[in-house]
Amino acid sequence: MKIAIILGTRPEIIKMSPVIRSCSDHSIDYSVIHTGQHYSYEMDRIFFHELELHNATYNLEVGSGTHGAQTARMLTGLEQILIDDPHDAVLVQGDTNTVLSGALAASKLGIPVGHVEAGLRSYDRSMPEEINRIVADHISDYLFAPTETAAGNLRREGRPDSGIFITGNTVVDAVSQNLSIAQRDTSIFSKLSVERGGYVLVTAHRQENVDRWENLSGILKGLRLVRDEFGVTVLYPVHPRAKKMIEQFNLQVPDNIRLLEPLGYFEFLLLEASARLVLTDSGGIQEECCILKTPCVTMRKNTERPETVDVGGNILAGTDPEAILSCAKVMDHAPRTWENPFGDGRAGERVIKHLKEILPDQRRTVPRS
Repeated sequence: MKIAIILGTRPEIIKMSPVIRSCSDHSIDYSVIHTGQHYSYEMDRIFFHELELHNATYNLEVGSGTHGAQTARMLTGLEQILIDDPHDAVLVQGDTNTVLSGALAASKLGIPVGHVEAGLRSYDRSMPEEINRIVADHISDYLFAPTETAAGNLRREGRPDSGIFITGNTVVDAVSQNLSIAQRDTSIFSKLSVERGGYVLVTAHRQENVDRWENLSGILKGLRLVRDEFGVTVLYPVHPRAKKMIEQFNLQVPDNIRLLEPLGYFEFLLLEASARLVLTDSGGIQEECCILKTPCVTMRKNTERPETVDVGGNILAGTDPEAILSCAKVMDHAPRTWENPFGDGRAGERVIKHLKEILPDQRRTVPRS
């Protein structure tokens, strides 16, 4: 059995790292195909090294671009690799253009597709990620749902039970495996002159937030209100996209907000684990905060991770400044006693176990173009 693991963004590398490790543990032949969706592979090479993973087998270096142009470059490159180097299955993870391209290229070639983190829904089709995850779910053969909620979404859309597997979320595996690596070097706290629990951590990068003046300006005003109310340092590692739009919109960042260059994964994970509060629009960070027992305020009106809200680890604020402050106050007083809804940290192992059970019976009958 030979598996192609297709990824293209740093969150995908993080969440696929437990699957890659499980392949190695089970002596399964695999290739890692890096599309280079957000960064060049050369920039991500250190990321593989830090996560103690082998380098990618292939890299496409597609770079940024419009959704159509980027997806087209990925489809062309992935198709050629999968033709030249046959695989018995393809795994994709999440909701990016890489996921859409990988699932579509493999499906067109008759190669079974497994979607890791299947079944997530925000029910907001103005989000490109929602389109990607829906299409990927409906052309994938094996749907590795992280929770019963996600599996229920798939069943309601007519996906057959025989192809749905509840595995837990690989983010739990990744956090538990990688936090121990990150704790080997805790110098980030002294570098930033902050104490554990003495700061608020912020991320904002989603297209629907940073590309809209009213949303981005609302977030910045909300951060100022939180800083004034809490009296603590607010750390904002600013995403290149957000930085560009702040400048383009000629927005003023409040003096009491510390803008940082993007941090390494381990540095960010340490800060996230020890923050008083996290404000974000990232789905993955909602999950990580829930696992780490760090209170989270999501600066969106919806989430494809409703489990985080249901257990009390997250609250939806939108981008209105007063709502951000109000929700921050609520979560600052929330007891950190919620249960982690995303599994026991063995999701990567379950994904590979299911593939080992399924593929020997099915791969011989799958047509190839």
